[in-house]
Amino acid sequence: MEDETPWTTGLVARIRQQRTVLLAAIVIGLVALAAGMNKWAVLALLVFMIAIVLLNSMPAVQAKLAKEPEAEPEAPASLLPAVSATLAGLDIPVMLLSGDASVLYQNRAAEKAFGEVAIGAHISARLRSPGILDMLGETIATNTPNQIEHSERLPSERVYIVRSAPIDLGGTGNGEHFFLLSFRDISEVRRIDRMRSDFVANASHELRTPLASLRGFIETIQGPAKNDPKAQERFLGIMFDQTTRMSRLVDDLLSLSRLELKSHIAPDEKVDLVPLLGHVRDALVPLATEVGVEINLHLPEGKAEVLGDRDELVQVFENLIENACKYGQEGKVVDVRVKNTSGEAVEVSIADKGPGIPAEHVPRLTERFYRVNIEDSRSKKGTGLGLAIVKHILTRHRARLIVSSEIGKGTDFTVRF
Repeated sequence: MEDETPWTTGLVARIRQQRTVLLAAIVIGLVALAAGMNKWAVLALLVFMIAIVLLNSMPAVQAKLAKEPEAEPEAPASLLPAVSATLAGLDIPVMLLSGDASVLYQNRAAEKAFGEVAIGAHISARLRSPGILDMLGETIATNTPNQIEHSERLPSERVYIVRSAPIDLGGTGNGEHFFLLSFRDISEVRRIDRMRSDFVANASHELRTPLASLRGFIETIQGPAKNDPKAQERFLGIMFDQTTRMSRLVDDLLSLSRLELKSHIAPDEKVDLVPLLGHVRDALVPLATEVGVEINLHLPEGKAEVLGDRDELVQVFENLIENACKYGQEGKVVDVRVKNTSGEAVEVSIADKGPGIPAEHVPRLTERFYRVNIEDSRSKKGTGLGLAIVKHILTRHRARLIVSSEIGKGTDFTVRF
């Protein structure tokens, strides 16, 4: 008898090793035949089962199976990217926070409104309002929404309805807890309400005197001066001046209201101040000649560009130079200088050689209807709103108005961009 080959020996060994399984397969086949199953189908099934058992018992297959690690259950995927992608499409400022009030995400609107916050930093690193922090702490502790009203003073006044709320992830089971901090801007609504009340109060106060004057002149023309052409002509001239003043007053109030509505929107166009100031000087030459004042421009070579709205900047420098001509006319000269040093802020100064302004009045010059000398202002057809308009325009331009004055030597208004 010839020696068995290694393959035959291995096969016999595998049959002996798997004999229990093979006997079970044979028993299953016999049961299937007894149940009436087709004998050829039973035979094919039996052969297939025996082949699978023998193949799986081969050393190479067993070694491969032994090397394959058991698959570990996958951890639930984080929902942070999906939530962040959804919030990116919102046009209101929103921040996504973790359970310890750390910032996980902020959209572009939030970056623009409050500046960029480092991801992972506590919300107090950017928002230091005790009201917002207390509200957020209560939301995290109780898992219930809350909201408060919050005001920002810089760079311009803004009013927000701030709402904190937990985000329901629908029982994802990954243990993530997100909280949403959203800011709804109601500044425009508040400004409109304040504008209406201010307009009524200011207009009624300032219009009361000229309206009373007009009424008196009309009664005089209808009564004692009914047949006096010279008196009528004089009274009609005064009445014309009063109506012109009222018209200017209403125009200035409307201009001021429009500026307040867009004070938070900084202009982004480049404006060259050199030709702009030349245009303003040319427009004011007739007034300067009338009051006996010479306007001198001291301009740098080249351009002096700033970000701004050209029409509004024209209004700023017209108001400042016109005031210097009217209230500093005793000095006979108004000097306009532009400072444009590389690496420093652009400055425009308007200086007169007039009587100057007492120090106690300087801080209040930009208040509405504030006048150092009421009679002098009205005699020179001032409305008391010029510097208030200048202040609002410069606030929108993120610029400063610096006033320095010395009694008997004159006043200097400097605009620093």
